[in-house]
Amino acid sequence: MTLDVQAPLLRELEFLPYCDDHGRLPQQFSKAVGIYAIYDAEKTLQFVGYSRDITMSLKQHLVRCPHACHWVKVTTIERPNRTLLETIQSAWLAESGTPIGGDIDQTRWTEPIDVKGQMTPDEQNRYQAAVTEIEQAKCLKKIAQRVEADLLALLKTRGICEPLRFDPKLKEQGLLNIKP
Repeated sequence: MTLDVQAPLLRELEFLPYCDDHGRLPQQFSKAVGIYAIYDAEKTLQFVGYSRDITMSLKQHLVRCPHACHWVKVTTIERPNRTLLETIQSAWLAESGTPIGGDIDQTRWTEPIDVKGQMTPDEQNRYQAAVTEIEQAKCLKKIAQRVEADLLALLKTRGICEPLRFDPKLKEQGLLNIKP
């Protein structure tokens, strides 16, 4: 749907499955500018965001919050206009009864995954025992690779076959982020 002058009401947009029958995200929104609302399996609103490449943003959200990404509502606009997108975002949040900047954990949805919070006790011991920055980076990279493998296995159980490539340089910092 293309946005002309007035924003569509969130309740009037159709629910689209986050992934199609082939395990792929909606490709019609690749490189499309617009706003989207993400819903869980029970169709409860989880997040409202906007992007210059909706499909890429949906990939990022899928790896960051895999359990919360089952349905999506989308509207696109012809030209990037941050003020317009922020206005629609606020309107959708108000329509849904979600406090603007309130209950939704923005960091979880918008920042790379920090694997330090997912270290096993053994990994914590190895990381703390690493003396040099190089040893710490290698340790963080191994932890990031384990978390990535766990995440990809989880997505596979959901039937998701979307190609996902994580930024290898960020792994050494203990971060996981999809590489465009």
